[in-house]
Amino acid sequence: MAPSRDLLTPPVYKVLSRLTLPMILGIIAVLSVSLIDTYFVSQLGTDYLAALSFSFPVTMSISSLAIGLGVGAASAVSRAVGANNKEQAKRLSTDSLLLGITVVMVVAVVGYIYVKPLLSVLGAKGDVLELGARYMRIWFISVPFLVVPMIANALVRCVGDAFWPSLMMIGSALVNIVATPILIFGWGVIPAFDIEGAAYGTLFAQILTLFASLAILIIREKLLSFHLPSKEQLLESWRYLLSIAVPASAGNMVNPLSIAIVTAIVAWFGEKSVAAFGLATRVEFFAVIPMLALSSAIGPLAGQNWGAGQTHRITEGLKISYWVCVAWAILLSVFLWFFGPFIVAGFTDDNEVSQLALIYLRIIPMSVWGYGIVIVAAAAFNAIGKAKMGLGYYVVRSALFYVPLSWVGALYAKADYVFVGIALANVISGILVAWYSLRYLKQLKLIPN
Repeated sequence: MAPSRDLLTPPVYKVLSRLTLPMILGIIAVLSVSLIDTYFVSQLGTDYLAALSFSFPVTMSISSLAIGLGVGAASAVSRAVGANNKEQAKRLSTDSLLLGITVVMVVAVVGYIYVKPLLSVLGAKGDVLELGARYMRIWFISVPFLVVPMIANALVRCVGDAFWPSLMMIGSALVNIVATPILIFGWGVIPAFDIEGAAYGTLFAQILTLFASLAILIIREKLLSFHLPSKEQLLESWRYLLSIAVPASAGNMVNPLSIAIVTAIVAWFGEKSVAAFGLATRVEFFAVIPMLALSSAIGPLAGQNWGAGQTHRITEGLKISYWVCVAWAILLSVFLWFFGPFIVAGFTDDNEVSQLALIYLRIIPMSVWGYGIVIVAAAAFNAIGKAKMGLGYYVVRSALFYVPLSWVGALYAKADYVFVGIALANVISGILVAWYSLRYLKQLKLIPN
């Protein structure tokens, strides 16, 4: 293994820095696409912004499915790399892509057919429902081109290379950012596609990323096998991958599904509240980038060191990551307290939407360290093959605290109290997950090999 990719011997903080910093840029690029879409769609009107807000939980759920499939693949492959089993790593990489393609085609077809009932369940009605359906039909066509690059990039990261996945993410985002306003409003001979233009921009960027990511996986990393396995070998490999991917996918889907439920709760207070909630959550996702990057970095570190039998390095990595989450939450709170009004003003001129979004951005950041701890711990446990525990961490936050406390807040008949419930959920779940995850790894040291 090249020294620049060694995850087993350098100081843990150096490994985390090397894997995290490129991913910060990559995730900034990816999340900026969501912000750019929100900005330009918001110029079309409040109904358009509300339609995009209703679509957000759906797009996040399916993206989380793709992430989960990538997590399952990276978990299995990273442990094979840590154990120095190169042939198994190659076989599992290939089979994981075949599995991802199979799953995503089914999801794309079903989603395209049932897009209106899906948005209706979330509370979309009338013109907002029609606008959301127009956007989502194009988005579902792009789903196959979304999933394969996500799995491919996860495989590249798990062998210790965060540079190329980050570069792919940045390239895709730049294409999307340039194409989206042109396709929404039109330019020269290119007609205006209205809200569908945002989805077409995503589709175009993802097609380019698909070919680029496969080229890196095949030519540079040599992680794909062109030898077809027997039916029995393929099914056995899929069973192994699914034992990790299914709970990992479920874990990644818990958060957007809980956001969908809370979106429906916020809808009790009107479409302007939904627009404000959707705007604020998009800004929030952009603001927690360092913690998302940490969660992508802890996986390769944990997986390879688990395969090499070095549990103590995983514990050290988690402790460092948890403290980084706390430090970032403090900086984020200060920044959004002062600059939140300027950020919100760039997305809407509706005073009611602005005020609600600003309240969210002044309450939630003080608690995001708890959310960061949950996603980092889940990523680490997914990587070591304990995906059911990773799922459990998400369930603790979302099912036990996030949704129930949001509902309790809504009983006060004011959206502000929903936001307070979300903050409490982050704090309580963060404390519980940090304590239990470190306690579990400490106990493993006491078990004789």
